[in-house]
Amino acid sequence: MPKSSRLEVRIADSEQDILASKKLRYQVFAKEYGAVGPNVDHQQQIETDRFDPYVQNLILVDSHRSVEHLEHVVGVYRLMSSNAASSGCGFYSQSEFDLNPLLTSGCSLVELGRSCVHPDYRGGMAMFQLFNGVADYVIDNGIEIMFGVASFHGTDLEPLLNPLSFLRCHHLAPKDLRVKAKRQNRDSPDFLPCELVEQRTALQAIPPLIKAYLRLGGFVGDGVYLDVEFNCTDVFLLVDTRNMAEDRKARYLKYRGTK
Repeated sequence: MPKSSRLEVRIADSEQDILASKKLRYQVFAKEYGAVGPNVDHQQQIETDRFDPYVQNLILVDSHRSVEHLEHVVGVYRLMSSNAASSGCGFYSQSEFDLNPLLTSGCSLVELGRSCVHPDYRGGMAMFQLFNGVADYVIDNGIEIMFGVASFHGTDLEPLLNPLSFLRCHHLAPKDLRVKAKRQNRDSPDFLPCELVEQRTALQAIPPLIKAYLRLGGFVGDGVYLDVEFNCTDVFLLVDTRNMAEDRKARYLKYRGTK
């Protein structure tokens, strides 16, 4: 896994790592974005759910921060493999999207979720290093499709129509992999016609995590899901690594000394 002088990306391997990851999730999702509900434990200041026992946590660790005080984890990605999902409780995103096109594809899958970075580490190398860690995991485990939900802050769709329409017009998944949002008690958004989308303002409004998926050649699913508990609007993202640029794969393999 990638490592710098003080930052290291690795799989969580201790109870302290896992608890520090849940505390970071609480700090970002509950305190910063206003998540509520049974998954938020204000007393312990952790965010957790029923999927946690079945996942691996890819964490970004700052060696200059205290392990004893559970401050050392400054970034996290939660990884759910196909095997873990089938032996546990399914994928997290199944509650929001119909995953049948992926589940019947015969491809090896991994779901990426609960991605968050400590506020002090945003805008630098943190997300880049986490993505390098994900790339290593994908290569090491022969993953063909990685997917997950990513969010726009808030559940008011009106100010989000332009960026959401841009994603639909330019990055909609191919039909054989096109996951659809499940129906809710609210009508689906009326997406803008492609000719009315303002591309520059759309790109400015798209969160960095979603842009990172798009740079990998990622696609979005059909529709959005309003996650009221987390106060966000979710889009489905997937990357078919079989179509990932060969030069990118080669770059990772060269970096790791692998033929």
